[in-house]
Amino acid sequence: MFFALMTVCTFGCRQSEIADLVISGGKVFTVDESEPEAAAVAIKGNRIIAVGTDKEISRYIDPATTKVIDAAGRTVLPGFNDAHAHFGPVDPDYIELRYITDPAVITHRVKEQVSRSQKGQLIYGGHWEHEMFTSREWPTKELIDAVSPDNPVVLRRTDGHSALVNSYVLKQSGITRNTPDPFGGEIMRDPVTGDPTGILKESAMSLIRTGALQADRSAEEEREREWRGYILALEQAASYGITSIQIPGNADFEMYDSIMALGKLTCRIDIGGELTADPARLDRYEELRQKYPSSGDWIRFGYLKDFMDGTLGSATAMMFEPFADEPDKTGLPQMSYEELEARVLEADRRGFQIGIHAIGPKANNWILNAYAKAREVNGVRDSRHRSEHAQILIEEDIPRFGALGVIASMQPTHCITDKRFAEKRIGSERSRWAYAWKSLADNGAQLAFGTDYSVEPLNPMEGLYASVTRKDRGGEEGEGWFPMEKISMGKAIEFYTLGSAYAQFMEERKGMIRKGYLADITILSENIFDTPEEMIMSVKADYTIADGKIVYERLK
Repeated sequence: MFFALMTVCTFGCRQSEIADLVISGGKVFTVDESEPEAAAVAIKGNRIIAVGTDKEISRYIDPATTKVIDAAGRTVLPGFNDAHAHFGPVDPDYIELRYITDPAVITHRVKEQVSRSQKGQLIYGGHWEHEMFTSREWPTKELIDAVSPDNPVVLRRTDGHSALVNSYVLKQSGITRNTPDPFGGEIMRDPVTGDPTGILKESAMSLIRTGALQADRSAEEEREREWRGYILALEQAASYGITSIQIPGNADFEMYDSIMALGKLTCRIDIGGELTADPARLDRYEELRQKYPSSGDWIRFGYLKDFMDGTLGSATAMMFEPFADEPDKTGLPQMSYEELEARVLEADRRGFQIGIHAIGPKANNWILNAYAKAREVNGVRDSRHRSEHAQILIEEDIPRFGALGVIASMQPTHCITDKRFAEKRIGSERSRWAYAWKSLADNGAQLAFGTDYSVEPLNPMEGLYASVTRKDRGGEEGEGWFPMEKISMGKAIEFYTLGSAYAQFMEERKGMIRKGYLADITILSENIFDTPEEMIMSVKADYTIADGKIVYERLK
């Protein structure tokens, strides 16, 4: 009788707990300190209902209705959450110049695109990095003038903080040898003639006027083209195991709404706005915050973004001391400290989260000062303000991140991209506190990892590789660049999942594989903890599960 009752009870319990999807036989890295490792996960609807051994999870399987994925020893982890990606539609006409070493490639690709374009149509591209050129010299308009006499050409440097334009654009923009540098910007000039070279840095890019003709497409065709670009971007994110993206600054809420309405949104999206002290704009942000609340799971209003300085590569990051290779420069602040503080105080007073682009040590020092002032004036709250990049610090500022509750929103690949020229630009002593992930974490800071796409590739594997090796993408001997700042693979994954969730106030429902959490999960192509470092970037996402649904499965 007892056995019969137990059987009925067990049967009844099982009916309410049958999973829609089970992952078994895996090396589950949960990022949950209370249960860091497991072998299997059960999912019902959009939630995780159990985590445990294969035997424990088998009770949630109904062979007739439950889909079972055999992970076969592969790593299973929370879906990647890119805490800083300039995500948007893929442009099929964009000229990709990433990783080129010969500037002549720029000429060739611009010529090809011009041949496919109408006269007067904009030729747009970028991701070139002059520090990767064999000459290591800045490109000039002469590279592209001869092949683009009748088209405006704008090619952004990989950091997005400088652009190469042709003479057509300079003429349309009215930029001559007599044009003064705008505040926070620089028009590079030929040292002999004084004429613009075609390189515009920081706010000087706001002078660009292309005079471009619109493409010969109807509004409906343009919208359809943009739609396809968004779908391609989402497919790319899913193929990398990414289930959440935090977009710094503005993006198209309505487009993501429409994609979601059709059931095609495969990635959770945070979209913020531009930091301001203007009451009317803050009122508008308040409306958006109400429409896309933090309690939501899919499309949410994020943080208010601003720029304090430029980048190391463009020599526009704010430094306390001059650059070693350009001793007449200390970077380009994008506003005064007084303006920064005013914006931070007002936005903080109204309860907004703030994230400020800060690369150089002086920029980071200023934003920490402003955040400290906000706590003093407005009171201490769980604001989770952010330094977007936090790349180069002074040692004294490292413990301030944890003390002030400031998120270090960092992108590990910046380290392995910039280390080629960092010591040339700022010397060894200042480089010691660059990309200081471990020191920040050891001093109580919360870290959130991302890519800064499209400045860097969207693939999280490159970030994981950078975090644990601090070596060139092509590999190199030794322990890596300032190896005392390397972190473990487990920590790197944590900062890319739970850390990023914490940065967006969602750590209570995503970022871990834990019962009750959103079922955002990635299954990798192998056990990444056993993967040799030189093979980490070759690891793929085999499955991406978002909200309990398989949104990507790699064809083998």
